[in-house]
Amino acid sequence: MSGHNKWANIKARKGAQDAKRGKMFTKVAKEIIVAARLGGGDPEHNPRLRNAIQAGREINMPNDNIKRAIARGTGAEGGDAIEEILFEGFGPSGVAIMVEVQTDNRNRTTGEIRHIFTKYGGSLGVPGSASRNFKREGHIIIPMSQTTEDKLMELAIEAGADDVQNDGENFIVVASFETFNQVAESLSKNGLKPTAVKPVYTPQVSVHLEGDHAKSLLKMLDALEDNDDVANVWANFDIDDKELESLGN
Repeated sequence: MSGHNKWANIKARKGAQDAKRGKMFTKVAKEIIVAARLGGGDPEHNPRLRNAIQAGREINMPNDNIKRAIARGTGAEGGDAIEEILFEGFGPSGVAIMVEVQTDNRNRTTGEIRHIFTKYGGSLGVPGSASRNFKREGHIIIPMSQTTEDKLMELAIEAGADDVQNDGENFIVVASFETFNQVAESLSKNGLKPTAVKPVYTPQVSVHLEGDHAKSLLKMLDALEDNDDVANVWANFDIDDKELESLGN
């Protein structure tokens, strides 16, 4: 499991990640809007929208909020258009970072993201500069309480997945970017209930960090993830588990 995933798990256990409920609502609502704009407002025929709605229900987002976000995405309700932008850049020690944002003001968000990179000793790059360090895939998250690893492996491979991993609490079914939604649907038909189905950028090489470099990078990632317009952040770093735990305290 990548250093970024380990850090996310530590923050989640300590209740530090997305602690503000309103901020979570804002981020999920934007994803619903974008998903509905790109693929239509029917979740039965729009896997991305279906996944976004599920994410909303996981955080107890009111149905009215979900309906309004879908209506805004399809144009049935007014509001400024929200667009997706993918920023690529580098943090301390040359760690490659991918930042996916959803914003109704490109200039404002670009300035904010650039400021965060600069503040923590990083820099924004051009398209392709950081993404060459990652592979585009899909992850399907299945709680370990639902099945055994052997049974899930059998179902996942049969459905077309590439691998099954675990983070100690969940199984992570890894599939290609092109097929992960179909794999998720197949697993659901076999009685499993994914808690998340999402596209990801998986690091292909990692930069080992420790000490002040590790601390600075994690502060940078936290600042990025705390921005209202940031939907996802990926980075290709590795920090020893013991040090990660100590930095999370």
